[in-house]
Amino acid sequence: MPRANQQLHPHREPTPARLAATVLLLRDGADGLEVLMTRRSDSASFAPGAYVFPGGGVDAADAQHHQMATRRSGQHDASLTEAIAAIRESLEEIGVLLARHPDGRWADQQDIDAMDRQRDFFPQCAARGLTLAADQVFVLARWTTDRNLAKRYEVPFLVARMPDGQMPVADESEQFEPVWLRPADALARHVAGNFFMIFPTIRTLERLRDFQDVAAVLLACAQSEAPLWTSCPRGGWLSGREARYMEHELPYGELALVCPDGQILHPLDWQSERAVPLLKNVQRLTAPNPGAMTGPGTNSYLVGDPDTGYIVIDPGPADPQHLEQLWRAAGGDIRGIVCTHSHPDHAPGAQPLQAMCQPKPPILGLPSAPTARSASQFSPDRTLQNGELLSLYPKGLEGDLAYNSSHTLQVIHTPGHAANHLCLVLLQDGLLFSGDHILSGSTTVIDPPDGDMNDYMTSLDRLSQACTELGVRFILPAHGYVIGGPDEEALAAITRLKAHRLQREAKVLAAMQALPDGTPDDWLALAYADVPERMWPVAKRSLLAHLARITAHICR
Repeated sequence: MPRANQQLHPHREPTPARLAATVLLLRDGADGLEVLMTRRSDSASFAPGAYVFPGGGVDAADAQHHQMATRRSGQHDASLTEAIAAIRESLEEIGVLLARHPDGRWADQQDIDAMDRQRDFFPQCAARGLTLAADQVFVLARWTTDRNLAKRYEVPFLVARMPDGQMPVADESEQFEPVWLRPADALARHVAGNFFMIFPTIRTLERLRDFQDVAAVLLACAQSEAPLWTSCPRGGWLSGREARYMEHELPYGELALVCPDGQILHPLDWQSERAVPLLKNVQRLTAPNPGAMTGPGTNSYLVGDPDTGYIVIDPGPADPQHLEQLWRAAGGDIRGIVCTHSHPDHAPGAQPLQAMCQPKPPILGLPSAPTARSASQFSPDRTLQNGELLSLYPKGLEGDLAYNSSHTLQVIHTPGHAANHLCLVLLQDGLLFSGDHILSGSTTVIDPPDGDMNDYMTSLDRLSQACTELGVRFILPAHGYVIGGPDEEALAAITRLKAHRLQREAKVLAAMQALPDGTPDDWLALAYADVPERMWPVAKRSLLAHLARITAHICR
């Protein structure tokens, strides 16, 4: 993990989350799946005026009445307690009761009308001989309220089919205006500005939108007692507004690095006018060269601080304004310029940036191989060795104190995307600068002959090992946002990337087997059918790399 003294924002312990439970009551309407929603009181302390699913806090009594509920095989005690809480809250807030009579009949409107929703729930159910149908309440998702909020909840989002013969009636205290809506219609109303919803509600409806009917939702949830997804969102600033993201979304890892305690302070807009601080000792300046191959642009990184000077990683294209901004962000004190590889959006800025500095810092990296294209020729001042350490030390310190206050980059040779590709690990902070080997939001192109798929896969294994041995938690790619998190998210990202490559290779092999007399163009159409056709010329390069790897394995 990054050192605490390098974090941009003071540590602030998030408020503990209180356990609550929410239930999505579902029915099949004339036009498809519908979900019951209600409007929260305008005076509510949490999400006032928002349209939500009914629910509330889990009480101690909910765990004490398991004997009043039916449970399915595998439904553990905690899940049963949450289901009971959701059933209780459903009656109290909207007058819907998920319970059965001894003969198996569902509770009906007559049962509900005979109960006082303000009085103790459990004795009233017992008096009518009702058993709570917790076995019919399934786990859909699990949300934890954002870390930045003063009032936080950990909430299972449960699903159940609406019983026949019951009519939802809001309590007119906590909940108002019950309404049945298709998920797509609720989302459309929200976009139109007349149906306010909070982030977890929106994202849950987006997932439900893909289900055809109630049976499909319940079947998906019944496969396991585990939720289909879990999330504790993070927020940042985008286009001048707060924007929140789930764990699988691209900005999430960057927000985890810059604002680990959930502070909404970090700007997520891509801009090339100034360096963006990620830590006190790491800045990112994105070159103004966005495109299909470069995403928002090439990320140049500055590692260091005013006491140690700076190392520039990937100076980018020879863009005078970009290089001037890099030089100014470093206060002119650049001690080294490292190129992760020699492609024209990474290395050409090295020599003009070097010329701006006094004394001139060395240009470091690996020389381009004979297989490199003409636009990717590169000769560093010094060739970096695998495992070599590049260190920036503050003056006047020695021993452990010097190391702990320094910034040490370890070189890892990672051929594959290019024959002369390398990555760097900032050892004190567990950061991997991945160049083009690992990207955010896309997979890197492997372009033979300088690119080699077998080398690429081997290098992925090398980076996985580095995550484990060097404590890497975050990956800083040359294109896109930071990847990772405080646990094993960086390692998991590399594992997914390798699995994706192997899946693509399996598609290439299947295409070859389906069309044994076909050409690479024929196989491309099959193996990359999920890729927009406009990207096929680029995808063909990686297909050729897969073909070379497959052929090499066959010939062994």
